[in-house]
Amino acid sequence: MSANGKDEAVLKTISDMMAAGLKTQTEPFPETEKEFGAILTELRHLEPEDLKSKLVISGFVNRPYGPDQQRCLECMYYLVHRKWCDLPELSVPVEPDWWCRLWRI
Repeated sequence: MSANGKDEAVLKTISDMMAAGLKTQTEPFPETEKEFGAILTELRHLEPEDLKSKLVISGFVNRPYGPDQQRCLECMYYLVHRKWCDLPELSVPVEPDWWCRLWRI
């Protein structure tokens, strides 16, 4: 399977998990670098293929989030042409209208 085909399969898996009601940790949003780093550390301790735990810990939701309706599309880690989160600890395909608590501008 090509990298793009694999990405599409993983994207569908993620989308299906969230559509099925996967509960994720959207709060607390990390307000400081220390809090942000703590979430990254938790993610680094996971097996690279543990997709469900990555989604839960990072707080993924399949819609814009918060009072400002933040979404992956405006995040500094989002690669538009690949539909990809380039944060090394996540490194997963994502839709532009999704969000996670590691969101940054």
